[in-house]
Amino acid sequence: MNAVCDLNHFAKAKFDEPGRQRALDRLKVVDSQAEPPFERIVDLVKTTLNAPICAVTLVDNDRQWFKAFRGLNVDQTPRDVAFCDHAIRAEAPFIVEDATKDARFANNPLVLFEPHIRAYLGIPLKMPDGYIVGTLCVIYQEPKAFSEHEIAILQNFANLVVGELELRTIAFTDGLTNLLSRKAWRDRVEAEIDRAGRYTNAGSILLLDLDHFKSINDTYGHDVGDLVLRKTAEIVNAVLRKHDIVGRLGGEEFAVCVANAPASVGFAVAERLRVQIAALAFPDHPGLSCSASIGVAAFEPGATVDALLKQADEALYEAKRMGRNQVRMGESAALPSWTD
Repeated sequence: MNAVCDLNHFAKAKFDEPGRQRALDRLKVVDSQAEPPFERIVDLVKTTLNAPICAVTLVDNDRQWFKAFRGLNVDQTPRDVAFCDHAIRAEAPFIVEDATKDARFANNPLVLFEPHIRAYLGIPLKMPDGYIVGTLCVIYQEPKAFSEHEIAILQNFANLVVGELELRTIAFTDGLTNLLSRKAWRDRVEAEIDRAGRYTNAGSILLLDLDHFKSINDTYGHDVGDLVLRKTAEIVNAVLRKHDIVGRLGGEEFAVCVANAPASVGFAVAERLRVQIAALAFPDHPGLSCSASIGVAAFEPGATVDALLKQADEALYEAKRMGRNQVRMGESAALPSWTD
């Protein structure tokens, strides 16, 4: 836990909600699994400030979600009752000494019922682009006045949280395309498969490989090859829904998890991607075109990420064998193949 950021040196905070939400989405952290750096921070906060409740809170569209927390029995609450929704609207620490005497919160269900909030201190988590994505907060179940020393301590811990978020972004993001790295994609998809198994949700894995990519690099150079990869990433991001998961596995290979949708939707998404990639134009490079072959594997009970990737890879190989620029479905799902 050695990432330290000075919030005072960052850009001026902006409360532009669409931009703030995009900044949070870029972190790709909401609904992620527990990570030791954030767990250690909340442990230290709880001990240092003798706080019965503390949390690293990220404020999403309609909820606050806790990346790490102690003293709570839920990992999220609706945004419209969140104290943290007030805290993200200003750069200064947000302090409530007695919620029962504060007109904004006296009738709040989090005050009237569990966890019976009385005192709250939240430090905004301001990222280097100026957007505040959440808070580091402590909660007490008795009224409390916060000293300057306590506020300063929590501010220092908030600096650490911001630093860890930045480090996480670097480690979990492919530098060229800004998509998830291979490891980050696998981690997210493992969680999604587990969730699908518990709630019997459907889903599918798409494995996408750009056709004849080596010849693009050989003919036009690696800078142009990088441009093709970035354009492909832009198309994938534009086609997918917010909760779908996309990563660059390496080279010219991309992977997508189409979550909570039947295999027919995954297949349709793959075809849409194929068509739009084939339509890419490069005015500065006459004669350059590209296409993609895509294999699709449907979620099955007990399936692992490795098993689904293997099935999608076999379907991808079949698409290439049949002439490339095609989508093929893994054998387990009875769907027709779409070709040009």
